[in-house]
Amino acid sequence: MDIASLVGLIFGFSMMIFGIISSAGLSGVSNYLDPPSALITFGGAIGATLCSFNLQDFIAGLKSFTLIFKVPAINTSDMIKKIIDLSNVARKEGLLSLEEAAAELDEPFLKKGILLIVDGTDPDLVRAIMETELVSVEGRHKNLIGFWDVLGSMGPAWGMIGTLIGLVDMLNNMSDASAIGPAMAVALITTLYGSILANWICIPVSNKLKADNAAEMMLKEVMIEGLLSIQAGENPRVIEEKLKSFLAPKDRVGEEEAGGEE
Repeated sequence: MDIASLVGLIFGFSMMIFGIISSAGLSGVSNYLDPPSALITFGGAIGATLCSFNLQDFIAGLKSFTLIFKVPAINTSDMIKKIIDLSNVARKEGLLSLEEAAAELDEPFLKKGILLIVDGTDPDLVRAIMETELVSVEGRHKNLIGFWDVLGSMGPAWGMIGTLIGLVDMLNNMSDASAIGPAMAVALITTLYGSILANWICIPVSNKLKADNAAEMMLKEVMIEGLLSIQAGENPRVIEEKLKSFLAPKDRVGEEEAGGEE
């Protein structure tokens, strides 16, 4: 489980509750609870988002919330080492020997590329096939990210709609001056709910999914470049240096130190 996501959500909510209690007291928490405002804001935002997607994509978007709590099985350094091992095998025993090595791999994308190479597929075609799959995977990820972006934009919008509804009701009942303050407070609750939906849930989820997507895309790009280099018969050391360019400088240093220890 990704502790950062869980702690972040809990910490953000806790700080909001702490701020409310600090200013209004424990009994003041009830002032921030208004079912009609919640229905307008959350119900309206969800309804508008549902209109923006088909039902299947909408359900998939909701389910993607759980992805932020999972640690992606992505380790670019380990993948580079694995590709270098494959390049050594291919250099010593030939490309056909990679078919046996592919059977032991757990990564479907890498295995697919190896089998294409073993079958003697033209390098340009190998790249085209793998990049097409890369684009398809990224497209599916962007659909999930887009769901949270849309929901995040709808939250404040429907919060404002709820506020306007509350203001209309308040202005239509100006005879009781003592009721104006509480009525205004209720009207503003929907704006608060919309901001909470956007900034506590939707934007963080979207950002997390974008980060995971970027890491996965980079990993797959490493696989593509590595496999094409193996097919081209490049020296394993050259391949290693080429793939290290995908890593941050501090990670490259770590890789070099690890290599020196061996």
